[in-house]
Amino acid sequence: MTHALLPGHPHFSYRDDVLFAEGVSLPALAQQFATPLFVYSKAAMLTALAAYQRGFAGRNAQICYAMKANSSLGVLQVFAQAGCGFDIVSGGELARVLAAGGQADKVIFSGVGKTPAEMRQALSAGIGCFNVESEAELDVLSEVALTMGLRAPVSIRVNPNVDPKTHPYISTGLKDNKFGVAHEDTLRIYRHAASLAGLKVVGIDCHIGSQITDTTPYLDAMDRVLDLVDSIEAAGMVLEHIDFGGGLGINYNNDTPPQADALWAQLLARIDARGYGHKKLMIEPGRSLVGNAGVCLTEVLYVKPGEHKNFCIVNAAMNDLPRPAMYQAFHAIVPLQPAKPSATEARYDVVGPVCESGDWIGRDRNLRVAAGDLLAVMSAGAYCMSMASNYNTRGRAAEVLVDGDQVHLIRERETATDQMRGEHLIGR
Repeated sequence: MTHALLPGHPHFSYRDDVLFAEGVSLPALAQQFATPLFVYSKAAMLTALAAYQRGFAGRNAQICYAMKANSSLGVLQVFAQAGCGFDIVSGGELARVLAAGGQADKVIFSGVGKTPAEMRQALSAGIGCFNVESEAELDVLSEVALTMGLRAPVSIRVNPNVDPKTHPYISTGLKDNKFGVAHEDTLRIYRHAASLAGLKVVGIDCHIGSQITDTTPYLDAMDRVLDLVDSIEAAGMVLEHIDFGGGLGINYNNDTPPQADALWAQLLARIDARGYGHKKLMIEPGRSLVGNAGVCLTEVLYVKPGEHKNFCIVNAAMNDLPRPAMYQAFHAIVPLQPAKPSATEARYDVVGPVCESGDWIGRDRNLRVAAGDLLAVMSAGAYCMSMASNYNTRGRAAEVLVDGDQVHLIRERETATDQMRGEHLIGR
């Protein structure tokens, strides 16, 4: 049997020209569960996590999966069982963590718009820390905690004004971004936090963006954060932990991000040199843990030649895979098995059925396809299902998790009845 690995996707391979996830045939999954279908490799997730675990070996560190990348319960369960904490940005995400078996005291609550109700929910659950993103939020959180007879553990998210060199929509550490507090205001805001009776200052947080493929922004941000740690502790406030966020990129289109363990070897050397190697370290990887662990299987519906463009129309759409429409993002698109004899080889725009010109999955792809052929949209484990919608009353896709030769259905395909549940006609 011939065996060919896909570059950047070591747990997806062709066996006699048929694409497999670990030990499972993807065409067989498409036949069993229909398409569009998300398929995740458990081994790929744990392999990505292992790089971080190696990087932090022997350190007092906590890895918190940034679950906005993919919040499906089966995915969360994998990371909970592997000992991860979780980075959340809503009360709904907290509910998912607890439903998946995650520990509340390993939860970090980020986000710029936490509501008082979400604060109460998180305090009642006993989460580990709030990453606070504004001075006004400090005041509200302190009031909420005091009404419950509690003190809320907080770190303050600092905006270090470092360019992550990524898409502007996923940059979070520049002055014009909505996240965090300005670097120059940080010490004053820490003093204010320490004065509030409902708060306990426990850390400092920084997150500069997503899909970062260069180490330089991380090193620049770390230097700026450690300068602040110097100032904060000199003012008498001792920080228990330093949280450097996430944002490490993955290989979508011949991208070459550093390996997590190699990146953290550089960062830890700098932390040690500054005298903070004894501090607890927190990180919040998301995309780098799940992005290349997932694919979306889709079927070719029609091939539509045109004078200037050829279109390969598939049954997955922007409601399933929103990243190309939102970010002009690239996903590799590959066949699941050899093309039919009737297939036509040409350069295609791969598009979905949604009634929008922005509904495209890939542009100018050289493919040999015919109606009924199956394709895999690669690197679909992050920011696809978690951002999926019901636009055009399309049901969200089913999801399966592959573990060796075992297959687990972790989300059933959504029906129109599911979508209309909770809606009501008005009386005459």
